[in-house]
Amino acid sequence: MKILICEDEEIMLTALEFRLKKHGFEVDLAKDGNIALEKIKAELPDLVIVDILMPEVSGLEVIDFIRKDQKSQLPIIVISALEHDEILMEAFQKGATDFIAKPFKPVELLLRIKRIFQGPNSTGIAVAES
Repeated sequence: MKILICEDEEIMLTALEFRLKKHGFEVDLAKDGNIALEKIKAELPDLVIVDILMPEVSGLEVIDFIRKDQKSQLPIIVISALEHDEILMEAFQKGATDFIAKPFKPVELLLRIKRIFQGPNSTGIAVAES
């Protein structure tokens, strides 16, 4: 499973990359919205984790691009410290699959990823905190 993380905070990006790789995911990183769009154009990942507030292109624009331009229903998890209900509602209206408020524990993200991928082809992700 390939996950694209779109996050401009270096510490958060590094922590998420480490945790997801530790659980067997292939991880690609984008430090701003433009990089995210280029990576999505080149190869659609299996899941996108995107921050709403990013340089160049916002997370909302990334969601729009995935849904409208790429015509893809790939899962999108929004992560943000934003507490503005209208922006969160807009993210879901544009097609976000899930939302996690910063700060969050990595195990919470892993559980949400597991829930998204559960089914007949479940990856059997182990989410024990270590």
